[in-house]
Amino acid sequence: MLLSKAWEKYESDKRIKGFSPQTLKALKLQATLLIRYLKDVKLDTISTLTLSKIVHKVFTNPYDYTRM
Repeated sequence: MLLSKAWEKYESDKRIKGFSPQTLKALKLQATLLIRYLKDVKLDTISTLTLSKIVHKVFTNPYDYTRM
């Protein structure tokens, strides 16, 4: 499953569960940025290590938009 498709399913689930429009908007922004960074890859190609590296990079230098 592609990352974008997983996001659509996740968003739908959270909307049904009653998440606020503001929360959904914030989650969508985060998902969009992740998809833009990683491209629209298949979920099984993303490891927790990859996600940890991205989070570390963002927190240590939030204005450096170069790829890892």
